Amino acid sequence: MTPSPDAGGDAPARNHELDRQHEGELLEGGARGAAAIAGLLARFQPPAPPPQPADSANGPVAPAGGAPAWGLEQLAKAIVSKAATLLGGKEIDTETDLFDAGATSVDAVRLVAVLDRDLNVRLSLDDVFADARPRRLAQRWLGGPARRTLPEAPATAKALELPVASAPSAPTTASPGTDLVPAEPVAPDETLPADDDHAEDLALITADLARADLLPWCGDPEPVPPRRVLMTGANGFLGGHMLLDLLRHSDAHVVCLVRGDSVQDAERRLAEGLASFSLPWSAEIRRRVTVLPGDLRRPRLGLTDEQWHLLADELDSVVSVAAAVDFLRGYPSLRRTNVLGVLSLAELAMTGRPKPLHHISSIAVFNEIGIASMGEDDPVAHVDRLAAGYDKSKWAAEAALRRARDRGLKATFLRPGGIVGHTRTGAYNPHDINTGLFSAISRYRVAPKINYSNSAPVDWVSRVATAVICEPSGWGQNYHLTGRPDTLTEMVRDQELGGLNVRVMPWDVWLKDFLDRCETDPVPELEFMARVLRNPAGRKIVEASVTAPMATGDRTEAFVARHKLPPPARVDAQARLKSYERMARDGLVILPSRDDPPYLWFRETMRGKVGPVDAKPDTRCTFALTLSIASMYQLVQHRTIDVRGTVSCPLLHADPLTVDDGEIWVRPHEGVPHHHSLDHPLLRYRLALRDADGNGWWLEGWKTARARFDYMQQARTLTIRAGREGEPASLAGTMKVPKKSYKREQIDGIRVNPELSMREQRIAKFTWLGWFSTQLGQGLLEPTLRAGAELLDLRPDAIDRDKDRYQAKLTKWEKDRKHLR
Repeated sequence: MTPSPDAGGDAPARNHELDRQHEGELLEGGARGAAAIAGLLARFQPPAPPPQPADSANGPVAPAGGAPAWGLEQLAKAIVSKAATLLGGKEIDTETDLFDAGATSVDAVRLVAVLDRDLNVRLSLDDVFADARPRRLAQRWLGGPARRTLPEAPATAKALELPVASAPSAPTTASPGTDLVPAEPVAPDETLPADDDHAEDLALITADLARADLLPWCGDPEPVPPRRVLMTGANGFLGGHMLLDLLRHSDAHVVCLVRGDSVQDAERRLAEGLASFSLPWSAEIRRRVTVLPGDLRRPRLGLTDEQWHLLADELDSVVSVAAAVDFLRGYPSLRRTNVLGVLSLAELAMTGRPKPLHHISSIAVFNEIGIASMGEDDPVAHVDRLAAGYDKSKWAAEAALRRARDRGLKATFLRPGGIVGHTRTGAYNPHDINTGLFSAISRYRVAPKINYSNSAPVDWVSRVATAVICEPSGWGQNYHLTGRPDTLTEMVRDQELGGLNVRVMPWDVWLKDFLDRCETDPVPELEFMARVLRNPAGRKIVEASVTAPMATGDRTEAFVARHKLPPPARVDAQARLKSYERMARDGLVILPSRDDPPYLWFRETMRGKVGPVDAKPDTRCTFALTLSIASMYQLVQHRTIDVRGTVSCPLLHADPLTVDDGEIWVRPHEGVPHHHSLDHPLLRYRLALRDADGNGWWLEGWKTARARFDYMQQARTLTIRAGREGEPASLAGTMKVPKKSYKREQIDGIRVNPELSMREQRIAKFTWLGWFSTQLGQGLLEPTLRAGAELLDLRPDAIDRDKDRYQAKLTKWEKDRKHLR
């Protein structure tokens, strides 16, 4: 056992009063996000305790350093007491999984801190995530043989004398009293080594799969689109989008199983879940949705017998979306939701009228390092080679449903990969591995060497999944909802075109670099990803993801083409744009800014004359500017160009003025003419200037276009106004770009970030010229096209509209005349 702080040894001395004070500040201040986790981890990250001998699993263990001796039962109950306090006084016992009882990641951090402080029991967060049952935590600390609470393998149908359907049209369920999901753990029947978590996982999986043999036999469901659907997970990221797509593209009424103490509580959870992903909860949606309080982790979904049998008779389809998606928790902590809950849904689908079960699985079932292929009907990974509890739980759910298929269940496996943000709303899942990975890449500008990114936007995944659910000919098959996988080259090019020069590192090098950065300069928004990568099982998930082969989906592509759905497309920078913006607002992503090295730049020289406002310009003035962009994103989204340089004008100051801050808007207001003017804006300049004496000046200029004028001259001419900071304009004039310098500086003189390859520099230059020429050309042609349209306007109301415009001009002229008087 680790020595107590008061004992001798190598353990560093700690001031528990300061620890309590810091913990209190964090927790009482209401910090519940990544900042709270990062702060507590900085204080409470104990080393793993050395194993201690024990005479028996329940006998006292002699601690080091004179700390109180603990027996297994005594320590387990002490952990129960501390955990119950953190969970608001909930009733739990030594075999209750704390996450199933409602604990969050922040609660896990609190528990580690409290056990360390109050009991001198130093567990790691990985211990809690691996298996959050108090008895198991006590076993880990004491280090003795762990008598695991394994569920007994269910008796066979023959031993239980289960009735067998006499015909496919008369399916039956397991005999009363036989629960596929046990209400409480069964007494242990074997002892496994304490350090062999993997062996326990395999034993649990074996027992869980045997439960599939208790499912009833059933016939084929009626091949018609569903009219009444039970859906789980509707308050989650993918489930919420699927709920809305089901309502949009079918006539189905959806029964949403949502955890809650009452109908009102469950409705509130659903509404809040939808709102968090920018999805509506309108009166029309409520009319077609029935919210049913329930719990996947409980026998028969936590429903009454009456509710269960009513659903069994009324439903046409069951859609399983809900899952505990936590890459740090072990299989024992995830199985009730991800495996036994799915078995309960299968039992419901096979009871009463036969119903198809559409299960949202994951390509995580292939997460074996070095797997050769990931086709829809390819063999999945060997479960004994999966490292993470989440991967094992998704594998076990599929394995159980394959057994159910043999008993007649029409089970559809829908396997997404990474699910990225919505292409229109930008809604994203902050706990998705892809989100964390791209957050790290955008912040640190380094990326691991990735084979493929098997990911697709949530709107595409949802639309295809719901189309399969509504199409009977598609039921009972495997589908890969992974879109068109990205290659590393494509991903890096997207980042570079966006202004992010990304270096690529081998996986091991990148992993060390990322974790080192998180240690030296912690970022609360990346703490989730750091926790995953510090955890051995979580690290394997990410490694398997970045080294995986391309996921293929021939059946999915054929289905999409046959039903004229959006084809799978690569998730390029444009598809991620809205998500990036939303992630940037949330602090997860750093978009390129003017503080970054410029992506592309060129010079612009102007000469002209200025003078007092309303007077003839008579003083020469020169602009020596550098125009730059930080990324193509800046152009596409904001249509702005950054400006630096100097302005030389004796009327402002004898010495050149420096541009402190400058920006150009390209076709501001979409090129709509100025009020009561025929001038269409092309470019708007706004410069903040500073003279040699430290005084501030402002300068504003417009390049405009008018019909039947020289296009080139208009593109080179800038009308300006300037004045002291905080004062109205005192100077005005006209500046022009000399003909000789225009091509030399603004076309031939374009420079691109030298860290990009020559090919990427050429792409950047041509992309800029293409975009800017299009914008400028459109702005120059608009006045002529508008004039031509007005000239040829032969609609019946054309004369009336001309009269209205003329009358408006007369009214304005009359007001101006009265004002002058």
